[in-house]
Order: sequence, then C-alpha cells, then structure tokens
Amino acid sequence: MKIKSRSKPYFIPEYSLTGDLLSFLTCNLQYRYQNKGTLPPSMPIQLWFGEFIHGVMEEAFLKWEAEKLEFPWNWELDIRPIEEMIDQRLRSRGLHSPPRQFCPEHLPEEKIGKYKLEDNPYHRIASARAEKAINIWGKDIFPLIKSTELLIKGIRDMPNYDEKLSRSNHYGINGVIDGLISVTSNDLKNMSPNLSNNIINQNDNLDSDKDMQKSLDAYNMQTNENIVTNHFIDLLKETPQIKEFFTKDKLDDFEIIIDYKGMKRPSVNSETYQHHKWQVLTYSWLRCQQKDAKEIPAGIILYLNELVPSTMDLIAIKEDIINDKNDVKISKKDMDSLFEWDGSEKYYPTLSDEFRINRSIRIIPINKQEQDEALLSFDKVVNNIESSLIKEQNGCKISKSWIGKADKRTCDACDFKMICQKNKGELNDITVP
Repeated sequence: MKIKSRSKPYFIPEYSLTGDLLSFLTCNLQYRYQNKGTLPPSMPIQLWFGEFIHGVMEEAFLKWEAEKLEFPWNWELDIRPIEEMIDQRLRSRGLHSPPRQFCPEHLPEEKIGKYKLEDNPYHRIASARAEKAINIWGKDIFPLIKSTELLIKGIRDMPNYDEKLSRSNHYGINGVIDGLISVTSNDLKNMSPNLSNNIINQNDNLDSDKDMQKSLDAYNMQTNENIVTNHFIDLLKETPQIKEFFTKDKLDDFEIIIDYKGMKRPSVNSETYQHHKWQVLTYSWLRCQQKDAKEIPAGIILYLNELVPSTMDLIAIKEDIINDKNDVKISKKDMDSLFEWDGSEKYYPTLSDEFRINRSIRIIPINKQEQDEALLSFDKVVNNIESSLIKEQNGCKISKSWIGKADKRTCDACDFKMICQKNKGELNDITVP
C-alpha cells in the first residue's frame, strides 16, 4: 500500500492596515525590526500617545453610554480616572508615558479642586488633548456611535502571484474601526430642522393628505429643546461630494467611519496624507463586506494633537502655511499670531478654537473609483513586503532585503539609524529572529 505524503498546509498571510501596511510605508527597515523582529522602540512616544488616546476615547464612550453624563466633563472628576486606568493598562504592556507629556501619579482626592485647570501640575499635554477631545468631539460622536473597536477583515488575491515563489495565492487584510457612527433619518430630523422640512417636502411616497398631515404634526411637536446641532452632520452637509446625499427623495440610514490619530494633521500632498486616505477608503471596503453594513458616504479622521498642539506641531503648522501645504482656512488674526511667534516655549501663539477644531477633522468622501485605487495601492505594499520576506528567506541580508526610507522626524526617533544604510551606507548587518 502506497502512502501519500502529507500536503503542505494552506497558509494565507494576514496583514493589518495600521500595524503592517502603514508601518511598512513609514519605513521598510524599521518595520522589519519592530514588527517582524519584535524589537520594541526604546522611547515609543508616538506609540504611547496613540494607544493612550484611543483607550481614553473608547472608555469615555462606555462611560457616557452607561451614565449619559452631560458635557462638558470635569477633567479631575470624570476624565482623570479614565486616564489613570489606561496608563496602567499600557504600563502592564511595557509602554511608559513620557514624563513631560503625562503625569502618571495618582490624583489624590484632597488635591481635587485646589488648582485651576491650566495650573494643575497633573494636567499635562496628553491630558489636555484627552480633555479637549472628549469635550469638543464627544458630544457629537458619542450619541451617534453604533460600535467601537470594530474588527473588520477581508481576503484579496495575492498580487503578482507566482506558484513557485509566492507564499500563497491570497492574503488577508484586517483593521479596527475606532468608531462606527450609525445615522438614521430620525437622528437627522432631531439634529436639523431644515433637513426635516426637506424630508417631509421631498417625500413623494406619502399615500394621502392624511399621511402628510401626520408627518407635519410629528415634526411640529418637536420643541427647540429637542433639536440639537451636531458639528459632524453640519460639516458633512457642507462637503460638496456628500451634500447631495442629504437631498435624496428618500433619505436612507448610513454609516460614518471614525478614525482617531494621535498626531498633527499631515502636510497636504505628503505621503502620510495620502496613506491616511487609503486607510479610510480600505476600511470602507472591508466594512461593506459585512452583512449588517449600510451605505458609507464618508470617513472622518480626527487628528487630536491639533486640539492642543505642541511646540513642534506649531512649527510644522507654520511651515505648512509658508509652503502652501495647509488645507484649512486660517484667519488673519491666527496668521498674525502664528507668524509673530518666535518658535520658543516662553509663550505660545493664540490660535482660535475654530482653526484648531477645523484642523483636527478631515472628511474623506467615499467613492468606488478611489476605493479601488486605494486597494490596488495596498496590494502593491503587500507585494513589496512579500518580496522582501522572500529575499530574506532566500539568504539575502536584512539591509539588502529591506529599504531604510523615512522622513527626518521618524529617522531622528529611530533606534536603528546607526545600522541603517540611509545614514551609514554599508554597515555590518545584525541578525534578528
């Protein structure tokens, strides 16, 4: 009796949108050491704050959902306990807060109410951003959120598949949506009286004058107290590519993807600016693969550093304006304040709430053509990662298989710059498991 040899197990590589694809685009070589070699950065400042603000926003939503706490929230009583809980979680994973950004000490009860917010030694920049994010955007986001930390997955064909070389004929792609907003026509009716009138006037499906009167009576029963403004909805209605969505004869329920970023808004036309757009477009495609998905007219990125910019952020904003890489309207008063500032930490330019809030939100309309282009772009990224992996598996050195390529800020904070060919040319390679 002839016994057949066991066939090779079917293997599908799995790639995370942020942990793999965007990390690889930031720097190929850094991605190899940190993600594939599991070498954590020694000073993970951006990583810590990204994890911190995501955790704070998720826990704040759960607190609001349970208690329906009115805004604005008190930082000492309502927000600080959440910050301490998230900081402890990150510490258990080996992520420690930068001392100048966050105070890890417990806020004693006897200290509560003893300081003005701006003078509170426990209220540092990470806390200031968390407090602003909750009180500025929480009131608009939280009442609409359907789910948080939603895992989405999909399968795509492996680009440039070669039966002899490729590891698989497919690859998996996954991501986590920070917040999924679900908006119904009833929500919109309560948020915008003008839109409510449009819905009633444009609805041709009413069977009789009696049905029309019922709709008008239901609308007239609403008091001014029931009608609230929602900055998200107002901004979406003003966005040209989405505006017509709100003037349909029959307004369908829809979803909006929310993504938090613990960073400043990227320069217009920069690679990062484009990569973030690809991310949201790909999220929309992945979400549409799920059975309970609704139409997604847009995704929204919130750049939360913009609410309380650091010195480096302010310098970068100033450079963006000088180089015509700023896509947010700025008033003369804000412009004068920013350009009169000498870049020191002795004082900070006074920027209006409107400018900082508008810089913190980026609306990305979803359309099929751009969605397909984003997917093809990430297919190319997967192809490059797979090619680098195969090169290394075939005996090629790490420095020959992976390219060190990043912007100055990334390189300055990188632990591997001394062994990177970008900075030192051909150096002795190191072996990483």
